[in-house]
Amino acid sequence: MKHKLLIIVTALFSIHNLAAQEKRTITLKEAIDLTLAYNKTLKINKTKIEDAAAAVKEAYEKKLPDAGISGSYLYIPVQPTINFKGRLDTSATPNINQAIYGIASVSVPIYSGGRLKYGLESAKYLEEAVKLDADNDRDLVVLNVTNACINLYKAYQAIVLVKENLATSQQRVKDLTSLEKNGLLARNDLMKAELQSSNIELSLLDAESNYKIASVNMDLMMGLPEQTELVPDRSGLALPTTVKTLDEYEQDALQNRKDVTAISYRKKAATTGIKTAKSDYYPSIGFTGGYIAADIPSFVSITNVINIGIGVKYDLASLWKTKTKVQQAKIKEQQLQLNEEMMTDNVRMQINQAYQAYLVSVKKIQVYEKAVLQAEENYRITKNKFDNSLTTTTELLDADVALLQTKLSVTNSKADSFLAYNKLLQVTGSINK
Repeated sequence: MKHKLLIIVTALFSIHNLAAQEKRTITLKEAIDLTLAYNKTLKINKTKIEDAAAAVKEAYEKKLPDAGISGSYLYIPVQPTINFKGRLDTSATPNINQAIYGIASVSVPIYSGGRLKYGLESAKYLEEAVKLDADNDRDLVVLNVTNACINLYKAYQAIVLVKENLATSQQRVKDLTSLEKNGLLARNDLMKAELQSSNIELSLLDAESNYKIASVNMDLMMGLPEQTELVPDRSGLALPTTVKTLDEYEQDALQNRKDVTAISYRKKAATTGIKTAKSDYYPSIGFTGGYIAADIPSFVSITNVINIGIGVKYDLASLWKTKTKVQQAKIKEQQLQLNEEMMTDNVRMQINQAYQAYLVSVKKIQVYEKAVLQAEENYRITKNKFDNSLTTTTELLDADVALLQTKLSVTNSKADSFLAYNKLLQVTGSINK
């Protein structure tokens, strides 16, 4: 019985480990799609868009007729004093202790000084601004997941290169051990090689730790179980073959940047707000209609009282209060104008920084690729010299370390250049294209 229980527990533990160690190859496009579908900020933005759309609908509905029904039942505990005027029979005063009445009314706005028109116009501008804010956040999310994917790729490639170097180092230790046993190598030189091999193992542990952290980070961004081990797919990470000029990127940014367009819509809404404030100087005119019915038992019954007419409303206080509202609306418009100018300057600076960073990253690739060729040649020459007892073990180990570092540098520089290019696309508003 104990044997069977042990088998069951072992099987369950194995299944758990299998699930915990699930691997998934991920491309950049898949990572972006999953993150966009899962990102909570974008979900919040969706509710903001729905709220803005509701505000537009509310502004439109203010143009629709208003209708209302009211009614009351009144109990009259004290006999009222009634004085009849005209040719009415006043010989007997009715006993009145209750009254019932009902009113139905309809009003249709005809003219409101532009309040309804400008209110709807402003709501539409703000709705567009909110949509553009959401698009801008979407661009930032795409850049963030691209950055995370690049970090995952760099960590994964570091493991590959360090493992290759460790295998070479371990083989070197075996070869040097044979030489040491045959008295052809000093014990101290063998220990140097063994120490370097141990250091490479430590570097591999660090690389694996960085890879796990990068994998968990991406799992959380995409809404996947954090135990999922992600393997980066290089497809979609190719560097561009051509780039535009700095002036072209600046023009693209002014046309495509969502935050620049959003602030322009907010400025339009502020301009409309000035017109809305000025509309308080004018009266409101509306068509009205209604129906009244009343019944006072033992006294009077009234039905079919239908009325139609034109209603005019004017707030005299607007003559001295509206000026302040208009002034506040103009100040808001000025603030948005200055914010738009500041944003334009910031966009130009961001583009210049991103463009220069990309150019530098491309040059770094060229330098590191040349350094790899030099390091490979240096290692080859040093290895030949060592095999012929013309150089020391220390020089051979140094050449090996230099080769590994240059390989890591060229891999990281290509990944960084891809990220720098995507940053350039993001600041020009083109990353989703």
